[in-house]
Amino acid sequence: MNIRRISRVCLFTVLYLCGLFGASAQSVDERIGKAMNEGDWFALDSIYSSTPKDSIHPFLEVFSRCLLGNRFHRHDVSIPAFAELLNSHTENLGLENLLNSAVMFSMDLSMEGDNAKAAGVVESVLDATKQYLDSAAVTSMRRYGDKYRALADYNPYSIRFDGETGRVPFRVVPVGKPEKKAVLMHLSDTKINGVDADVTFDTGAGVNIVSHELAAKYNLIPLDATNTVAGVGRRDGSYVIAKELAIGNITVSDVPFLVMDISSNNAEADQYIDAFNIIVGSELMLRLKDVTIDFEKKEIIVPAEAPMRSGVRPNMYFSTQMNLLTKGSVLGNPMLM
Repeated sequence: MNIRRISRVCLFTVLYLCGLFGASAQSVDERIGKAMNEGDWFALDSIYSSTPKDSIHPFLEVFSRCLLGNRFHRHDVSIPAFAELLNSHTENLGLENLLNSAVMFSMDLSMEGDNAKAAGVVESVLDATKQYLDSAAVTSMRRYGDKYRALADYNPYSIRFDGETGRVPFRVVPVGKPEKKAVLMHLSDTKINGVDADVTFDTGAGVNIVSHELAAKYNLIPLDATNTVAGVGRRDGSYVIAKELAIGNITVSDVPFLVMDISSNNAEADQYIDAFNIIVGSELMLRLKDVTIDFEKKEIIVPAEAPMRSGVRPNMYFSTQMNLLTKGSVLGNPMLM
C-alpha cells in the first residue's frame, strides 16, 4: 500500500474540499459532502445511487463507496474502495479523515477474516503520520494494530452448524428492581470451551465482554492486545480468545472477548452484575449474517447459508459506536432509532 506523504497537518472537512471543486458538479458534491459531515448515510446512499458517477468529483465518488460499504456492512463495496482511496486520494483526505479511513478499512478487513492485512493497514498509516499525532492518537492506532496482529494467529468466528438451520434458544431474564421491568436475553444451551456458560446476548454491544474471574474459569487464551470501552465511564480491558463457543446447535471457534471490570461503583446497580458477566454482541451477530429473533418461540434462527443480497435499499446502518440505527416515527414525528 502506498501511503503518500502528509504535507500539511491541518484537518480538512469534506465540505471545505467541496468548495474547491468545479462549478459544474458543485451542487451534487456539496450535497454529498453535507451528508458525509452530518453522518446521514441514508441521504448519502440516496444521492450516490441516483447520480451518474461521472458527475461526482473522483475523490468523493471513491470516499462515498468507502463510507457506504462500511456503514451498511457491505465489505465487498468498502474494501476495494478503501484500497483505491489510500493508494490514489490521500492528498484529499487530510490527517483526521486518513486516520479514520484506516480504522474503518482495517475493521472491514478483519470482519472478512484478513487480520494480517488489517494490521498492516493500521501500521502503514501510523508510520506515515505519527510525527503529526499526539500520544493519545498514537496509542489508539497502536491498539488497533496490536489487536489485528494478535488475531492474525487465529481464525476468528469460524462457524459450523449442526443441521441446515441454526437454532439458539434463549430466556428473557428480569434484572434490577421489579418495578423497572428491565430484562436481558440469556442464551440457553451454551458452553465455552466445553463448560456450561450463562451468556447475555446484547445486540447493542460492540465487543464481547467477560469478567476476569470467568476468563480464568473457561481457560481463555490471553492476547497481547488491549482496548478501551465506553459504557459506565471508560474502562480498559485486554483481549482473550475462547477456542470454542457453542450456542444451541451452532459452534463458533476463536471468539475474541475483552476482559474487563464491568462494575459501576454503584452498590445498588452492582447487586445485579452477575446477570451479565459474559456478553456477546454485534460482532457475533454480524458473523452469523442472517439473524431472526423469534420472541414468541424464544429462539434465534440462523440459516446455514445466508440468502443472496437483494436490490432493496438498506433500512438500517451502523453508527461509529457500532449501534444499529433505523428510521422510524413516534406519534408522527420522524426519528432515527
